[in-house]
Amino acid sequence: MDFFRHAGVAAVLIALSLSLQCGGLAALINWGITRFVRDTRRLGLWRSAALIVRLTGVVIVLHLAQIALWAGFYRWTCFPTWEAAVYFSTTSYSTAGYGDLVLPKLWRHLGPLEAMTGVLMCGLSVSFLFAVVTRLVGREVLFLTDLRPVATPKQQAAPFKPETLTLFQPGGGRRSGAGD
Repeated sequence: MDFFRHAGVAAVLIALSLSLQCGGLAALINWGITRFVRDTRRLGLWRSAALIVRLTGVVIVLHLAQIALWAGFYRWTCFPTWEAAVYFSTTSYSTAGYGDLVLPKLWRHLGPLEAMTGVLMCGLSVSFLFAVVTRLVGREVLFLTDLRPVATPKQQAAPFKPETLTLFQPGGGRRSGAGD
């Protein structure tokens, strides 16, 4: 009976961690879409750097919230102080796992599960930040090479069909009146 209770607790903690991470990243994506997608201007070095710093800070806060979630459970069931619970949760989540503080035998399976969850959540965060940097570099390349997406009037009126879209036409979107 204890196994199923502990498995249920682990499933709830993992589901809450995943919900925090995915919900936070979804909110960041939504904020980015409303803030930057329609903005066709070049962000530039400093604005791009500030954006990455801001997003990284929010992602770190998401991870700290997940560590706090696990630490809250550890404080409630395993450790007498918040310091010990937060320390154990942080070392488990980050997979540092020093081993100087261990869970009681009854709950010892939670440490590795938190470590596995932490690795996966960090992977999601790195993927998100990589996608943002890739978009910023792509936007910069488009600006510097002056290649703009070009759509014909027919494509603008018709539903989107990837096979008919010509992304970059020679000479498309040039600002200067110079010929090719």
